Order: sequence, then C-alpha cells, then structure tokens
Amino acid sequence: MSAIVQQLIIYGLTQDGHRFRPSDWADRLAGVLSPFRPAGVAGDPLTYSPYALPTLIDGVRCVVVDQRLRELEPLAWKFAYEFARDNHLKTNEWPAEEPPVER
Repeated sequence: MSAIVQQLIIYGLTQDGHRFRPSDWADRLAGVLSPFRPAGVAGDPLTYSPYALPTLIDGVRCVVVDQRLRELEPLAWKFAYEFARDNHLKTNEWPAEEPPVER
C-alpha cells in the first residue's frame, strides 16, 4: 500500500483568471527543479525530476510539485511555492494515492 503523497499543483492561471506567460513557464519551472531527485536516481540532464512535473489539467499548463521535494530540499520547495505566490498563480494542494510518474 502506498503512502499518501501531498502535492502542490501550480496552475498557469493568475488569480484573476488570465493565462500565465510565457507559454513554456511550466517546462522552465520544472527544468529548474530537475536536479532534485530521489537518492540513487540518476537522471539525464534533459529529464524532469519525479518531484516536479509539468502537465496539462483541463487544458491548463500546470506543474505538480511533490511534497517529498520539501523533505529533500526545502529551498527548492520554497522556490516553487514563492514562484506561484509572486506571480499570483492559482494553486491547489491535494493528496494522491501514487507519486507522480515521469512521462
């Protein structure tokens, strides 16, 4: 049985409903967080961390940031959280049965 994983979803929509620009913001944010990986997991420099994945939710670009990033590197979690706050982006926190899977 998997442990419940808390995730922060950062939506590419501002609090007033506008699309966030540039359009590749999710890829850029996930790219900045790509070095932070589970212990023993090597990754190609062109892959994302399993703890911060860009995705599409209901047609909106998002980044799903796994709570385990906070445990691994608190400053990286703070960076993602403050990025959302500073840019007035909508966010949501929710539990998931399984950790995000790199696609």
